[in-house]
Amino acid sequence: MRKLGFLVLVLGGARAFGWGGEGHNLVARLAQARLTPAAAAKVKEILGPDATIVSISSWADQVRNSRRESGPWHYIDIPIDKKHLDMARDCKNGDCVIAKIEDFKKVLVDPAATPVQRREALMFIVHFIGDMHQPLHCSDNKDKGGNDVRLDFNGRNMNLHSVWDSAMLSRMGTEDELYAKLSQDLNPGRTKKLGKGKVRDWAEQSHSISVKIVYGKLPKGTGIKITSDYEKAADPVIVEQLERAGARLAATLNAVLK
Repeated sequence: MRKLGFLVLVLGGARAFGWGGEGHNLVARLAQARLTPAAAAKVKEILGPDATIVSISSWADQVRNSRRESGPWHYIDIPIDKKHLDMARDCKNGDCVIAKIEDFKKVLVDPAATPVQRREALMFIVHFIGDMHQPLHCSDNKDKGGNDVRLDFNGRNMNLHSVWDSAMLSRMGTEDELYAKLSQDLNPGRTKKLGKGKVRDWAEQSHSISVKIVYGKLPKGTGIKITSDYEKAADPVIVEQLERAGARLAATLNAVLK
């Protein structure tokens, strides 16, 4: 398995994508292994025999250029100087990750929904639950989710968003190595515990991580360089966010696809 790549696309100043492809794969792999038999059967029925939630985990990123309306659905802008989200302030017109997860959950259980609508709803949910656990997808520091923050990471000129998407994750091992570690840590009891709560709670948790770690531990001033101390603070957060996303994706699908 190749090392995790630096997959970040920024189109026309838009927000960068969430976790890189391997990050989304990890979330989906963790969730797939924790689906109930009923939910797994429904997933197979919706996606068809040749697809899994892992194989479609990055579909929502792949169609962003052709489905421009979906761009804002990948994140929610909760100001980092606010303790809690405010849907009227942070999710105007229902165009944010929280609202869209709820919208697509309704499509999955709507008997009038077409097979195509249900398939797209499932593919969006799989991706969006992963996205919202990347802390910069639930915070706003007037910098396009960290895209405007230029810095040095291991000798590379990058932006803060791409560092959290893929760059730090790429230094932790291969996808298979990470999956083995995450899967071992995510025992049944921990899966149940992490899967609790509502989508809004999960968004506020990601926002809090942005405030305390992503921005709170970031070296100040110009010429920012990511230090080993910053990575030591960030790495366990990334691991736990991937575990949370996997557990919560499984919990969501198990609850909806009974």
